Amino acid sequence: MGRGKIEIKRIENTTNRQVTFCKRRNGLLKKAYELSVLCDAEVALIVFSTRGRLYEYANNSVEATIERYKKASTDISNTRSVSEANAQYYQQESTKLRQQINSLQNSNRNLLGESLSNMNLRDLKQLENRLEKAINKIRTKKNELLYAEIEYMQKREMELQSDNMYLRNKVAENEREQQQQMNMMPSTSEYEAMPHFDSRNFLQVNIVDPNQHYSCQQQTALQLG
Repeated sequence: MGRGKIEIKRIENTTNRQVTFCKRRNGLLKKAYELSVLCDAEVALIVFSTRGRLYEYANNSVEATIERYKKASTDISNTRSVSEANAQYYQQESTKLRQQINSLQNSNRNLLGESLSNMNLRDLKQLENRLEKAINKIRTKKNELLYAEIEYMQKREMELQSDNMYLRNKVAENEREQQQQMNMMPSTSEYEAMPHFDSRNFLQVNIVDPNQHYSCQQQTALQLG
């Protein structure tokens, strides 16, 4: 049968307590050594007995390990402090943004004429002034756009009139050129004054048949009509 489970509590018997301390101390030192060797860990172990006697183990140096521990603890503390400060700052900023969003939403509803029941006379007067200023700005901008549109249309009208005048001048110039060309052409009377063609005034040449042979003494007959 295996050993029963030992109840973890202070041993009242001094002798038994001292024996248990020696056994557990040696086992603890052995475990610390094995941990440092097997896992390549930096281990420092400090134990004080009830009589104030010091027992220690360190694979490097107890003092160096303690200094390293202090530095690591300080860094962790600073990191936690910074993280907590950042979390608090972002929480405050988030609260401010929510308040601003709610205020803007209420303001937009008021501008639309909604949620006016909670507003007093002073708030309503301020809202009225804001609306009047906004309407004046809108009208001013609208008039600027209208004036710009009218100016553009007037400019466009002048350009179209100029183009129309140019086209009219071009058409008139083409008509004048055509009239000048017509005037330079000879009239019908000039064609009638030219002599008529008379075939009797021209020599007639008999066509020689290439299949017929003539002697050198024969010549082509020329007849006057």
